[in-house]
Amino acid sequence: MATTTNTKTTAKKKTTASKPAAKKPAPKPAPKPTPEKTVEAAPVIEERPVAKEIDVNQYVRVKNGFHGHLVYKSSHTGEVFEWGAFGDEQDMQLSELKSAKNTAKGFFINNWFMFDDPWVIDYLGVRMFYKNALTLDEFDTLFDKSPEEVADIISEMSDGQKSSVKYYASEKIRNGEIDSRKMIATLEEALGVQLIEG
Repeated sequence: MATTTNTKTTAKKKTTASKPAAKKPAPKPAPKPTPEKTVEAAPVIEERPVAKEIDVNQYVRVKNGFHGHLVYKSSHTGEVFEWGAFGDEQDMQLSELKSAKNTAKGFFINNWFMFDDPWVIDYLGVRMFYKNALTLDEFDTLFDKSPEEVADIISEMSDGQKSSVKYYASEKIRNGEIDSRKMIATLEEALGVQLIEG
């Protein structure tokens, strides 16, 4: 009788020496934030006419900065220019304004002549008289400011503009647009006048 033997063969697992894990590349450092660049817009420079390019016979708009009827008579031509009220406009030749600067400087010193074009003031060489002058539009917003601001602004004005502020303020007090006692007291002190009858 034949006997069979079961022979058990165990296959040896082939083990390979474990390799060290491949090193992962070190993470790249986060890029340093680049400082934000603030690019300032170049200031807009208003191009003003060069003296050589200016035609002295051209007409320039002149506004009445006097609070009332304003009359200017040309010593050169005898022509009379009239403005009926504050803010009224007349066109005058640049050559006439140059003449007025020499013969009637008070119109500039007191800011009775007002200009929309700033180059006219520079061309005529009267910038020092208009340094602290209000434009006609600024007269409308003057009383929207605080009493302290109004006092500071008035302290820098020419006598001519102070006179215009006095008339302007009187009208606004009369029609009730200015009714703050503090504002009225500030105006009276800054202008050296009594605006309401006590």
